[in-house]
Amino acid sequence: MEIYQLLPKTNCKECGESTCMAFAVKIISREHGIKECTPLMEDSKYAAEKNKLLEMLKPMEDAGETGLIIHDDKCFGCGNCVVACPVNVANDPEGAAIGDGPSNDKVILKVVDGVVVAQNVGECRRFGKNRILCNACIDPCPSGAIEFV
Repeated sequence: MEIYQLLPKTNCKECGESTCMAFAVKIISREHGIKECTPLMEDSKYAAEKNKLLEMLKPMEDAGETGLIIHDDKCFGCGNCVVACPVNVANDPEGAAIGDGPSNDKVILKVVDGVVVAQNVGECRRFGKNRILCNACIDPCPSGAIEFV
């Protein structure tokens, strides 16, 4: 709703969607970008809304396909997320599941040089056709270094 409230609400269909609400939903799912809204980008009366939207959506530029962002400046490599991730546990029961660290490259999260890095993000439960709202890696992070946008 925050994104929709900042759109022009003209339902002009220039973005390819039938309504501005549909366009807002497609922005969230990353099927459209804000720059595809012609009135917002070209009409100066929407300049304030455009700037707010661009600022609001800026974190999505750095996020992978799942929306995962790991803030290196906040992460101190505790590894709680590595052990808590259900995909890591399923794909590496010999290492990540028991806290020894990943023993193969099938995991999503692992600690490298003192910070968590992501790989195989396509395996994340938040991605793909059967995606779910999983917070298993976020909840145990004591520093708030992991987020999804």
